[in-house]
Amino acid sequence: MPAGVYPRVGGDGHDSFGISELLCCRYSWPNLDTSVNIMSYILGISAFYHDSAAALVKDGEIIAAAQEERFTRVKHDYAFPGNAISYCLSEAGIKAQDLDYVAFYEKPLIKFERLLESYLAYAPLGITSFLKAMPLWIKQKLWIPDIIQKGLPGFKGKLIFSGHHESHAASAFYPSPFQEAAILTLDGVGEWATTSFGAGKDNDFNLEYEIKFPHSLGLLYSAFTYYAGFKVNSGEYKLMGLAPYGEPKYEDLILKELIDLKEDGSFKLNIGYFPYSYGLRMINKRFENLFGCPARGLESQITQFYMDIARSIQEVTEEVILRICRHLKKITGQKKLCLAGGVALNCVANGKIVREKIFEDIWIQPAAGDAGGALGAALFVWYKYLNNKRLTNGRDSQKASYLGPEYPDEEIEDFLKDESIPYKKYSREELPKAVADLLSQEKVVGWFQGRMEFGPRALGARSIIADARSEEMQSKLNLKIKFRESFRPFAPTVLQDKAKDYFDLDCDSPYMLLVAPVKEGIRRKMTAEENSLFGIKKLNVKRSEIPAVTHIDYSARIQTIKRDDFPLYYDTINEFYKKTGCAVIVNTSFNVRGEPLVCRPQEAYRCFMRTGMDYLVIGNFLLDKKEQKPLDKDTDWKKEFSLD
Repeated sequence: MPAGVYPRVGGDGHDSFGISELLCCRYSWPNLDTSVNIMSYILGISAFYHDSAAALVKDGEIIAAAQEERFTRVKHDYAFPGNAISYCLSEAGIKAQDLDYVAFYEKPLIKFERLLESYLAYAPLGITSFLKAMPLWIKQKLWIPDIIQKGLPGFKGKLIFSGHHESHAASAFYPSPFQEAAILTLDGVGEWATTSFGAGKDNDFNLEYEIKFPHSLGLLYSAFTYYAGFKVNSGEYKLMGLAPYGEPKYEDLILKELIDLKEDGSFKLNIGYFPYSYGLRMINKRFENLFGCPARGLESQITQFYMDIARSIQEVTEEVILRICRHLKKITGQKKLCLAGGVALNCVANGKIVREKIFEDIWIQPAAGDAGGALGAALFVWYKYLNNKRLTNGRDSQKASYLGPEYPDEEIEDFLKDESIPYKKYSREELPKAVADLLSQEKVVGWFQGRMEFGPRALGARSIIADARSEEMQSKLNLKIKFRESFRPFAPTVLQDKAKDYFDLDCDSPYMLLVAPVKEGIRRKMTAEENSLFGIKKLNVKRSEIPAVTHIDYSARIQTIKRDDFPLYYDTINEFYKKTGCAVIVNTSFNVRGEPLVCRPQEAYRCFMRTGMDYLVIGNFLLDKKEQKPLDKDTDWKKEFSLD
């Protein structure tokens, strides 16, 4: 057995099924045959930590999924996802009483058990955190069945609680295009597990090994996120983006003092540096003294030291993941890998897994964090609990993750007319060429089309798009439109059949979850003076023929697009390619710093008017900023759009 990695079942008091499930849910294994239940609706829910979401599955098909934050406009909203649930039911044309099962993405009593054991183990050190946490648990989190029943009046079906990492695993394996595969889940912590791995085949999977709290790669990365001055549970991607500006000066120190990493990828953290087990902080003074510098304050200057810190922890994280993957390949013998959990959003590490060719193919759940747990819980019930047959056809069943609400042209036009907003209407055939012409003039375009994306990435439904060839575009987008840190890179969308002309990537990347190098042939040779630059001074140096999406280490976080997945988006990029010879555009999320992705037309228009975007394409309507009246800062559209 690998050091630090433990079997899931037996002997440790945290079996897969036990008294906690009997107390907190109607959870039993019925005598079921393998026949499909006709018209079975299963609602999955994740809530009460961060990124609450709901997902609806009908007879194994994913019908709808959305995060609560998109409706409430509260970023990372963790409240009960009442709005997301309403959307999912509306999309299917059903009511709560039509649901056969509701699945919650984790087992609250086991999580509560972990919290109590941790507080008792460190008592009296955790008294402040204990006093803050207990009222929330006693008033809310221990009563989730009642909360769900209240939020779903008329529901008479069965309530199922899957394990946190089981939900992650189900979200990774079941929608994947693989009939069988290795499965790896990595996050901060679920009930007890922080890392789990095993394998799946047909309609079943087993997570045979796990690493348990407080030893967590996700929490280690979050601790460094906090140390570098970013918010935990939302700023980890900033740390990843900052890493190429630094050098891995502290990698050896981290491996020597903070994490005991074994060859098989198992690890233990030196908990003396991390008070998160019992306190309200991720790190302590001992941690700061180890590196000789205090934690960076929010919004303060980012010095070279913190860039080196970011690079160091990124390198350590990649090494841990690669070792786990090699070991997982060895013990399972599987040729393909499925990934989920918050750490699976580290697209730089994912890219390394691909380039190391540890597995022949890889599939990552687009909503890899807790939001995706809602989908995983629903699929867990359909396949593992109800034992329904699963057959793959070579494509994933995620529907390109376009699973959120869309708004018909009729409603959009009513909104534009009601608010006296000037616009020009195009036909579906005319629109791609018109937008391509604007992009070729280096105009920044807000792009609001079709069903909203499920997961944290904008994939061409709620996006801001621009010309990747522009040397000024990265700075313009960061400072005048996104209002965010200047070092942040932007992602490209590239026509799938042209991707190898620009990037060293041997597979598709439809969900923007892989980082790959920009091809040598389109890189620009640097001068000696440019090569001598360090830190943030590297930022404004042109590095390739597509500088707006080329990070300072010649990498890019890539989205490949097939016409089958989104014809309008594909056709627009293809028209840009015909006009310019470039098959790549900038694609960044349609929002500003601190806000969720826009969901409704009202939010798209408000964001368009309050930023430096030049045009807004919303449905078949094109809005020119120069023709718009200034937006009243108190504007508040009360009209609710339907969810047809």
